[in-house]
Amino acid sequence: MIKVVFLATPDIAVKSLQELCGNKDFDVCAVVTQPDRPKGRGNKLTPPPVKVCAIDNDIKCFQTERISKDNELIKALREIEPDFLVTFAFGQILSQEVLDIPKFATVNLHASLLPKYRGANPIQRCIYNGDCETGITTMLTVLALDAGDICEMEKIKITENMTNIELKDLISEKSPSLICSTLKGLFNRTLTPVKQPEDGVTIAKKFCKEDGHIDWNKSAIEIHNQVRSMVDFPTAYTFYNGKMLKLIETEVIDESKQNKVVEVSNVSKNGIEISLTKGLLLIKKVKPESKGIMNAFDFANGAKIKAGIKFGE
Repeated sequence: MIKVVFLATPDIAVKSLQELCGNKDFDVCAVVTQPDRPKGRGNKLTPPPVKVCAIDNDIKCFQTERISKDNELIKALREIEPDFLVTFAFGQILSQEVLDIPKFATVNLHASLLPKYRGANPIQRCIYNGDCETGITTMLTVLALDAGDICEMEKIKITENMTNIELKDLISEKSPSLICSTLKGLFNRTLTPVKQPEDGVTIAKKFCKEDGHIDWNKSAIEIHNQVRSMVDFPTAYTFYNGKMLKLIETEVIDESKQNKVVEVSNVSKNGIEISLTKGLLLIKKVKPESKGIMNAFDFANGAKIKAGIKFGE
């Protein structure tokens, strides 16, 4: 059996852990994840999804704020003598001391087609930039950011209305088989990693709250990509009557129509239509300040929105 220590934190990695646990070719000796964090309105201390999965599968789970400085944890991992460390959205940088623990290698699954979108936010950035394709890559972890040799890749098509949440779920579904294939190939020495190309390197930085602020001077496609790339965080937003209005779902009606004035052009049961300097955008779902998500038509009725009104004021 291939001995594995799995390092991960969020729900996107849970299915991969479940697959490794249920596969007779693997022995998941331990899981390493982030500490429990306060969550929700009550700030209740909540375990990471990967910890919950580890407990459900009777796997020893270590939690650490910073693995590279956790000498006791490093010692414990050395004693396990794993063949591989596997990282997937772990959220911490590994030191060389940690990378040297496994007999074979530390393998990371990254949610992009490397060398494009190295860094912490590849899923949202590819949608924000309007890409039609992304994917997942398994790679050998080195000290430089997502720069290790590539093991395997799988491409994923991004449809025109796909959100970051939908893409994350798709990556979660496709990742387990790629991780298993990579580990078996490395273990049996039937897979030879290749160096990443030096051309085409881009960095996917995290979004901050201000990145959600909509610039209505942009085109319909640009605003649509902004909205669908950040449905959960930071969420695209504008202002109406001095209050924040978050846009949850949009659709491009016409991507090329030229308009002299940026304003609401129509309100129907389909939503709120916005004429932009380039294109027509349909707002389908919104979240008004201090309220839940609702259909844009219902919001328009309550707020008395009609043609000629401008957002962002």
